[in-house]
Amino acid sequence: MTILDRYVAREFLKLFGLIVVSFIFLYIVFDFFEKINMFMSNRASLTQMAFFFLFNIPMIVSLTLPAAVLLAALITFGVMSRNSEIVAMKANGISLYRVSLPLILLAGAICVIAFLFSEFVTPLTNQKAFQILKVEVQKRTELGTFKQNQIWYRSRQAIYNFKVFHPDRNLLQGIAINYLDPQFQLTMRIDAERAEWKNGQWLFQNVLIARFNAGDFPVLERQAAAVIDLPEKPADFMIAQKDADKMGYLELRQYIEKLQSDGYDTTRYRADLHGKIAFPLVSVILAIIGISFSLRSERSGGVTQSIGAGIVIGFSYWLVFAFAMSLGRAGTLPPLLAAWTANIVFGVASFLMYRIVKT
Repeated sequence: MTILDRYVAREFLKLFGLIVVSFIFLYIVFDFFEKINMFMSNRASLTQMAFFFLFNIPMIVSLTLPAAVLLAALITFGVMSRNSEIVAMKANGISLYRVSLPLILLAGAICVIAFLFSEFVTPLTNQKAFQILKVEVQKRTELGTFKQNQIWYRSRQAIYNFKVFHPDRNLLQGIAINYLDPQFQLTMRIDAERAEWKNGQWLFQNVLIARFNAGDFPVLERQAAAVIDLPEKPADFMIAQKDADKMGYLELRQYIEKLQSDGYDTTRYRADLHGKIAFPLVSVILAIIGISFSLRSERSGGVTQSIGAGIVIGFSYWLVFAFAMSLGRAGTLPPLLAAWTANIVFGVASFLMYRIVKT
């Protein structure tokens, strides 16, 4: 590594670290004031609040790394351009490609770190934060769990097992409910293809009811549709639900394979699966955009201007990514295309901008 490489890398990493810490601080402050009434009404202790925000830090880092790379690249090269350092480098025969190489390599390393972080750290800490908020602070009884790629929930007199829970649609799929007597003997079992919460009750579809009487054969009853009286509402199953952000890439892929083998629609989860690869990789694209944008005029760089440009570009990426992912989850776009749409759009933009600056 040359002196130039060390200089560019050092300046970038200093800004990158400062920006990440700033993002963490701002997020915690805003989130604290948003949840302060909830914490006070539930009489949460200082320890509970501290650990809740502590476990949220990995999620904040994962979400803000691309924006931090963008802003750090904009400011680093903006300041170098304003101080005529880029002109001096070019005058010594150093190309823009060579000047920006250490920053691009660092952005690539950050992509790898971001993926590993979201694979091994963020899912665990998200689950911990959720546990503190729902169980310890809001005092909701932990009757459910996500185990063996299925949802298990213990009611007062029954044990529920679901293959899929769609909280946005209040929909359960792949249902098996086992009713037990005080001696834990099976008295009745309900199997159903799906159940939907409508008008304050659960409407089951393709229902098979098996009643077990002591000493007799089970009595089977099939119904196309039936209203089943369950004491739980959709919100009660949320504590057992494990969303995509609480699973790493490998765990989510195994979950999707399990659902597909059972014949369930996995469109929403496949969009999230591809997004776990696409989102970390955008750091390299945003780094190139940041370099190109800050050098579009070698004398007009400035910290304020760079920060403003970073906010606009970062928000634009978030908007495109979130919109495309919502289309992918709904099945309007193929999941793979939905996850990579924002990267494709901004990747083409970064290539064109870099070529323009180079020429």
